[in-house]
Amino acid sequence: MKDNIKKYSIWIKIISVVIPIVVAVLFTVKIEYNLPIFLPPIYSSINGITAILLILAFLAIKNKNINLHEKLMKICIGLSLIFLVMYIAYHITSTSTIFGDINKDGVRDNIEKAEIGNKLYLYAFILISHILLSIALIPMVLTSYVRAIQKRFDPHKKIGKITLPIWLYVTITGVIVYIMISPYY
Repeated sequence: MKDNIKKYSIWIKIISVVIPIVVAVLFTVKIEYNLPIFLPPIYSSINGITAILLILAFLAIKNKNINLHEKLMKICIGLSLIFLVMYIAYHITSTSTIFGDINKDGVRDNIEKAEIGNKLYLYAFILISHILLSIALIPMVLTSYVRAIQKRFDPHKKIGKITLPIWLYVTITGVIVYIMISPYY
């Protein structure tokens, strides 16, 4: 059992470091390819669905419905992976959208800055906290999941109490970020 815990711990650390690095590196890659669909509303919807399913999973475990909780959590992890793939696909094939670029010329000039006012600071706060917490969330979700499959439910519950609100914040702010930037696509 101790060997399994150590083995999983090493993999959780590796994955938790590799994913953000790969995403950051892929942001420097641009592939000339027009995706057949516009992904931001799709992956934003995935965030919204994940938030709803997280709440349902929480209610399921509160009502001692372990099977439903387990299934919903696996779906949430799967949706998060789908989100990540779509997010990367969009960003390596598209130019980044600039918040407040009203005329969509790729520059937020002084007139546009004046027009959006303090909304930029709110957007930046939400986006930065969303990104930082999504990075921190990776080892939390993986650790919680591993503890559950190892049937170590006390430690699973302990980390789950921290992971759930952060995961909810990340999924909900993902939707908010999309709503805030969508006028500038």
